[in-house]
Amino acid sequence: MSKLRFLLLTCALLLLVGCNSNVFYSHSEPVSERGWSVDQQLLYSMNIVDTMQFYNFYVDLRITDDYPYSNFFFFINTRHPDGATSRDTLECSLANPDGSWLGRSTGRFVSSRYFLRKNVRFPQQGVYRFSVEHGMRDSVVVGIHDVGLHVEKVGQ
Repeated sequence: MSKLRFLLLTCALLLLVGCNSNVFYSHSEPVSERGWSVDQQLLYSMNIVDTMQFYNFYVDLRITDDYPYSNFFFFINTRHPDGATSRDTLECSLANPDGSWLGRSTGRFVSSRYFLRKNVRFPQQGVYRFSVEHGMRDSVVVGIHDVGLHVEKVGQ
């Protein structure tokens, strides 16, 4: 059943990418149903050719409706082609004060997109590698279905 969900999610993302010409990169990584361990990194990479283009970065998060918290913290590590690294921290609000979920609910899943960085220009050509870790206090976080990195070209 998990493979079917992943296939359906991939097809849906491809349809969304095809409908938006500004999308430069969009990829989601599934998280184990047993939970996301603090030492597990989700990996993404993209090849940059145009160093004059500006981009907006987003993190996509899909949780199950039994996720136990109202927020989520990410650490996003970037490795540049020359080996330099940087790290961003992102806090995502998942629920209203009354406990109702923010984002789009479909069945038992809640999907949300969170703005990470605006008008980013890559300083070098080459492959940029991103690793995403959870920044929660629990060593294993349950209720996370998948995490995506979504990058759009600005001004297209």
